[in-house]
Amino acid sequence: MDLEVAAAGERSCYSCAGNAALAGLPPRERVLIGTGWRAAHAIRAALPGWLVLVSRRHVTSPAELTAAEAAELGVLTWRLSRALVEVTGCVKTYVAAFSEADGFEHLHVHVVPRAADLPAADQGPDVFTFLRRSEAEWVPPAEMDDLAIRLAAALDSEH
Repeated sequence: MDLEVAAAGERSCYSCAGNAALAGLPPRERVLIGTGWRAAHAIRAALPGWLVLVSRRHVTSPAELTAAEAAELGVLTWRLSRALVEVTGCVKTYVAAFSEADGFEHLHVHVVPRAADLPAADQGPDVFTFLRRSEAEWVPPAEMDDLAIRLAAALDSEH
């Protein structure tokens, strides 16, 4: 998806453009659609299952969330973590938010699967090296879509 001007008049924002086009997004961009959040597979990531929870309105800090959005964020990180364990077999998940990259200042929260065999050099904050890998190492769109479909099914089956 190309960056577009956000519907709310914000300058170009990748997340707002995605939120404005929900129905037309591929599975990888709509793992889960909540009231205040949308879960998507991270783009330009070399780690399968790396998810981001994207605020459905343009905010840049957790301090700008409503109480309802904050509560939903907690529940969704828990639900996505459980789905990642089920689908990827990871032993835990990492949760982090920075929203500092140019064009990605819109609040998004990373929910990252940590496999049992992830090398110690890539654990903890060093997992972010998977966002700095070459394009040849990025998770292909078809694999992201497959994971998204399986994660969505795991989320649906929990009810």
